Amino acid sequence: MLVVNKGIAQPWECDVMGHLTTRYYVAMFDDASYHFLYEVFGWTISAHESGRFGWADVRHVIEYKAEVSAGDVLEIRAHLQKIGTKSFTTLYEMINLAKDEVAATLESVCVYFDLEERAAITITDEMKQQAQSFMDS
Repeated sequence: MLVVNKGIAQPWECDVMGHLTTRYYVAMFDDASYHFLYEVFGWTISAHESGRFGWADVRHVIEYKAEVSAGDVLEIRAHLQKIGTKSFTTLYEMINLAKDEVAATLESVCVYFDLEERAAITITDEMKQQAQSFMDS
């Protein structure tokens, strides 16, 4: 699995019950997804001169496995589960390092997207080939 983000659960990211609130789980996974796109496809919005092509999340399934409290040190790991014609599926795991446990998982489906036409487009063969080394075995 590829390490795509590291962080700490800050006190202001916790809810009234004292654990990391949903909005910050999603934010941490979202930040991780940009690192993943860079590692797997070499993609950043500034990497493409036109700035026309990007990505759109179309499905998220989050499972909360263990409580995260303020001060917990977190690492998000990811692996590419499958790549299709216009989309790919990634599994992210948020690991609470101090407790050595999976705190949450996110299964994400993301489509390659034409930002002007506002429509999904075909992932190129070159991109698929580049991504193959990141496929879950």
